[in-house]
Amino acid sequence: QVQVAESGGGLVHPGGSMTLSCSASGSMSRGDYGAWYRQAPGKQRELVADLNGNGFTNYAGNVKGRFTISTDNAKTTVYLRMNSLEPEDTAVYYCYVIIRGSQAWGQGTQVTVSS
Repeated sequence: QVQVAESGGGLVHPGGSMTLSCSASGSMSRGDYGAWYRQAPGKQRELVADLNGNGFTNYAGNVKGRFTISTDNAKTTVYLRMNSLEPEDTAVYYCYVIIRGSQAWGQGTQVTVSS
């Protein structure tokens, strides 16, 4: 059973940057999957960005060009680098991974963009 632990998050000013980390108990390989979702108050959880074990990435339209999803060389950590943050990016961010058929959600980390 894979497990994940998130880190990062907090308060940032509009226009600022922040990196979220998701450490998994296993390493990703071909056929595996990693993603970041977010949920703002009163809204449904939405996909922010994802990648597969081959490194192909996908982004939601409202973050494309500002956010970058990546992994470390060992492919045990999934990062979300967020630049040019806007108040509309305020949400609880969750990582989600599927490694060798086992899936797991992170506990969520709050990101607040405010002046």
